[in-house]
Amino acid sequence: MDLLAERLDTKLREWHPNIAAEVRERISEIIDLADKELIDIMRSRAVEQEVLDILDEPVSR
Repeated sequence: MDLLAERLDTKLREWHPNIAAEVRERISEIIDLADKELIDIMRSRAVEQEVLDILDEPVSR
């Protein structure tokens, strides 16, 4: 088994059931996007944070 899959399997057993369910749902969405070769259109967290940082910057006049 892939190292990532092993780690995920371990974590899913360790996490609170609600957290594990949320992770399963999100991973399922990512797998569906990858199967459809649409993974590249999914926004990464880093990109979202960059946009939020830009929006939070003070407006200079």
